[in-house]
Amino acid sequence: MSLTLVIGNKNYSSWSLRPWLYLKHHGIRFEEVRIPLYREDSQPRIAAYSPAGKVPVLVDDGTSLWDSLAILEYLAERFPATSGWPQEPAERALARSLAAEMHAGFQALRNHCSMNCRRIPAAKELPDSVVKDISRIRRIWQDCRERHSEPGPWLFGRFTIADAMYAPVALRFHSYCIDAGPAGHDYVNAVLEHPATREWIAAGQAETEVVAAFEH
Repeated sequence: MSLTLVIGNKNYSSWSLRPWLYLKHHGIRFEEVRIPLYREDSQPRIAAYSPAGKVPVLVDDGTSLWDSLAILEYLAERFPATSGWPQEPAERALARSLAAEMHAGFQALRNHCSMNCRRIPAAKELPDSVVKDISRIRRIWQDCRERHSEPGPWLFGRFTIADAMYAPVALRFHSYCIDAGPAGHDYVNAVLEHPATREWIAAGQAETEVVAAFEH
C-alpha cells in the first residue's frame, strides 16, 4: 500500500484538512505532499497529480482521486474498519445528507470567514447571508449532539466522514468568535482538542506564505 495525499497550505486549505484529518484520526499511514496555493507554479505542480487542478488529491498506488468528499468515501471503502458512516441506515442517510450539504453549501460563510489558522480569534460584522449559514450549522450540530451525546463527542457519537467535513467549519467558528450555542460549543472544542487538529493548526501557523484574500 502506498498512499499519497496532496494538500495546499495548511493555514488556508479547508478542503485539504478534511481527508488529512480522517487519515490521521484512523492512524492510516500516508505520504504528505504540500503545494502552496496561489503561486505561479501551483497549478502545474497540482496538475501533475490531478487533471482537475485542485487539491486535495489522493494517490493510491498510481490511482488519483480528487475532491474531498470523494476521497473520504474512497478511504471508507478502502479501509472498512474505519466505518466512515454510521451503521444504522437512517443515521447513515442523515450523515450523508449533512456531508453533502456541507460540500455544496454555506458559500456565504466560506466567502466572509476564510479558514486561517494564524488569525487571532476575533469577531467581525457579518452580513445576513452568513448569519443564515451560521444558524443552520448551529441547528445541525445541536440536533446531532442531542441525539448522540452518549457514545462520544462527535456528530454521530463516534468520528465519521461527517465530522471530517465539518471540522474546518469548527475552526472558522473559533477564529471568528462565532456563537455556536451550548452543544455547538462543545463540538467545536472536540474538534480543536483533537491531537490531529492541533498538529494541523500548529503547522499552519508555522507557514510563511500569505494570501491577502484570506487575511480578513
